[in-house]
Amino acid sequence: MSVTPPRTALVVGASRGLGLVLAGELVRRGWTVIATARRVDGALPAATGPSTGGSPPQTGEGTLQAAADASHGRLTVESLEMNDPGQLSALRERLDERRLDLLFVNAAIDRGGDLPISDVPTAMFTEVMITNALSPMRVLDALRDLVTPGGTVAVMSSDQGSISRNTEGGYELYKASKAALNQLMRSYATRHCGDGHTKLLIDPGHNRTALGGPDAPLDPAQSIPSVADVLETHTGDLRFLDRHGDPVPW
Repeated sequence: MSVTPPRTALVVGASRGLGLVLAGELVRRGWTVIATARRVDGALPAATGPSTGGSPPQTGEGTLQAAADASHGRLTVESLEMNDPGQLSALRERLDERRLDLLFVNAAIDRGGDLPISDVPTAMFTEVMITNALSPMRVLDALRDLVTPGGTVAVMSSDQGSISRNTEGGYELYKASKAALNQLMRSYATRHCGDGHTKLLIDPGHNRTALGGPDAPLDPAQSIPSVADVLETHTGDLRFLDRHGDPVPW
């Protein structure tokens, strides 16, 4: 009797928060997971760096490495500073013989808070746009050829990137960066139309992470399994979906 090999996922930005929980959930479902952290040889930078946030009890690459050590080889950790093109090229070389059923990019920072965009320093604007919009797309373009026919390419977005839902004040820079990510993903999908890959933008909801804050309504341990359901079941052209698989208005 033939045995179907486990599906393989690469989760970029899995040292803490939503990415860490997603990596663990995929392993629980039988996937083989490659998870990236910015460092695997020491403590991670503080929670203000690139991440979708980190739930307080699950911070630092030590937790990711501990999960890998307990996974019997199902979870491995790779080093990647996403904003460093040299590190991205090196990761691509290390993964050259691997094939991915899922490529998922999970990374974002928040800067500026309630500052109106006219008060945002240029350096801050550049940092957020590079981390939240430019670098995720560079990752997709660098690694997409590792994705199998019929595989999925996905990016963690946010309903705050929805232009039509932008009806409350605050977080102008963060919202703009997520809207830029959505637009660039649309361009990516147009450029690679017909490549056989499912393309998804995922809104995970407002979760209790370092980015989402301690008062957010959702627990990642409860919301991320729904995100995994969406990643496993949806196929086809680019869609912007929430954790329930429902469309998010652009």
